[in-house]
Amino acid sequence: MATVTFAPAIQRHVSVDEQQVDGATVQSALATCTTRAPGLRGYLFNDQGRLRAHVAVFVDGHLIKDRSHLSDALDAESRVYVAQALSGG
Repeated sequence: MATVTFAPAIQRHVSVDEQQVDGATVQSALATCTTRAPGLRGYLFNDQGRLRAHVAVFVDGHLIKDRSHLSDALDAESRVYVAQALSGG
């Protein structure tokens, strides 16, 4: 099972623990997480179901390539980290 961890900045807005999920893609893993913690859906996704601009998702330390469909592959040992992307100067 893949492990999904949410950064403390997200946990300040939505109470969610680290999740162990089955799923072949980032999309399926995040779908499981939003089912378990429904408050995540509005924080992670916009009204069209797209990942919000302020959310960054990493799989095994690498930023995902497919922000549109979240099709990046996972395996049983994958570690997914969901963070709030910050900008500024």
